[in-house]
Amino acid sequence: MPRAVSLIRSSALSDVAEYAYAATAPAEARLVFLAGACPLDADGAVTPLGDHAGQAATAVDNLRTALREAGAGLEDLISTRVLVASSRQEDLGAAWEVYRDAMGEHDVPSTLMGVTVLGYTGQLVEIEAVAAVLD
Repeated sequence: MPRAVSLIRSSALSDVAEYAYAATAPAEARLVFLAGACPLDADGAVTPLGDHAGQAATAVDNLRTALREAGAGLEDLISTRVLVASSRQEDLGAAWEVYRDAMGEHDVPSTLMGVTVLGYTGQLVEIEAVAAVLD
């Protein structure tokens, strides 16, 4: 199946970033704007409590589900933002590693941000995303 997203890399920018610096989609692509994927179980509880990496895994699973419902997958993401409720780079890194492993070779342009607080009690991670698909 042809993909809408084309990742753009630059030899003029540092190669230490674990993502492409830009992405494009053709005019005929359908954009899918996703709400922030939260680490909520089917009952609406934040899980697992106190675990940045675990919550990142739950958020990625929920992101996959939302994408599937929209007729897309992780390989259709064109941009993401990973929000981590922490001021410690180690916590951001733990969440990022889970996210990056899930993304595999599709190193979509992303922003990793430490934030003060997220919407649910005990929530440590949220992943915002936009996808592009060809119908």
